[in-house]
Amino acid sequence: MRDQEPAPVPGERRLTTKEAAELLGVKPETVYAYVSRGRLTSRRAPGGRGSTFDAKEVEALARRTRRDGAAGAGPGGEPSVRTRLTLIDRDRYFYRGVDATELAARHSYEEVAEWLWTGELRPGAAFTAPEASVAAARQAVDALPAHAGPADRLRVAVVAAAVADPLRFDLSEDAVLGTARTLIPTLVAALPPLRHADCDEGPVARRLWARLTGRGPDEASLRVLDTALGLLADHDLAASTLAVRVAASARAHAYAAVSAGLGVIEGPLHGAAGGLAHRMLLEVLDRGGAAPVVADELRAGRRIPGLGHRLYQGEDPRARALFALLEEVPGAAPALAAARDVVETTARHAPLHANVDLALAVFTVASGMSADASETVFAVARTAGWIAHALEEYGERPLRMRPSGHYTGPRPPRPLPE
Repeated sequence: MRDQEPAPVPGERRLTTKEAAELLGVKPETVYAYVSRGRLTSRRAPGGRGSTFDAKEVEALARRTRRDGAAGAGPGGEPSVRTRLTLIDRDRYFYRGVDATELAARHSYEEVAEWLWTGELRPGAAFTAPEASVAAARQAVDALPAHAGPADRLRVAVVAAAVADPLRFDLSEDAVLGTARTLIPTLVAALPPLRHADCDEGPVARRLWARLTGRGPDEASLRVLDTALGLLADHDLAASTLAVRVAASARAHAYAAVSAGLGVIEGPLHGAAGGLAHRMLLEVLDRGGAAPVVADELRAGRRIPGLGHRLYQGEDPRARALFALLEEVPGAAPALAAARDVVETTARHAPLHANVDLALAVFTVASGMSADASETVFAVARTAGWIAHALEEYGERPLRMRPSGHYTGPRPPRPLPE
């Protein structure tokens, strides 16, 4: 009902249209749309100017809207989105309710990905890349200049693979799962190999290894890489994952959604953080200790790479899991010692724990990989989580990831600029 004029109720709190819109996080026109649909009741304001709304009714609608899946606000004011995929709680994290570190330790990356996508384990799961997709992706990547980084190569590979797939606009669950199982191996196959023996055979971890280092793989190192892929597959609504969900909310196909994620990870605070930790560890090894390196970082006003995480008060559980496995990797002892030195040196002044970027840096340094290798590992791993979030978002109402801007500019109307 709209614009009733009953007698005022003593103690009743009324909101103006502007106040109701701000509380609901929508435009004033949307408030009136809610009235026309029967979701709100309005009352003519005294004097007949505009409408007012019962504050309790507006607050209840705001709660229902958030509960029904609209982007709301978390405890700290950050965006909050309903998801059944990953829970981070008390220095642990869980994939669909299962401890993620235990899952990654006992199952291959492919099996972890299937669990995220479907909620079912598929023992022995294997991913195969179509020849046409690989050929298109390799041709596009090979055309890039030599200085192109891993994120550049992967973004180009995704676009090329999408063009090679005429069914990419099918957003049904089966079609998106088919895309997921072929896109990940296509991305790996598109990267130039540093060693050619078995570079396109076996699990994703073995194929990726050949793109990260010219050394032959040992089983302990392959286990670290495979576990790292599983541990990094998802981590709730990280910045890149939020970008993926926004794209999926607009019904972009899975390739485009993954492209949105790849566009975010290059920042030093996200996917590229491991490269900074890699360079720091090399400097610690070169200078014989962490103290001068940490001092230089602090003097320059920079954060110490590989330390601290806003979601964990203690040690990052992903780092803890990888450090335990790295103890078994031949030749990893110097890099491990350098990482411990960094943590202990910094702990004298700040209680910061190692995060997964430091553990990845130990792995890449010990394996003779380049500084940007951890970014490649991160991007390939997280593609599984991105697609899981895209699948979840396709099941929500479209365009729900559309917050309203809080305009703070000059009030209109203003004269046209001359």
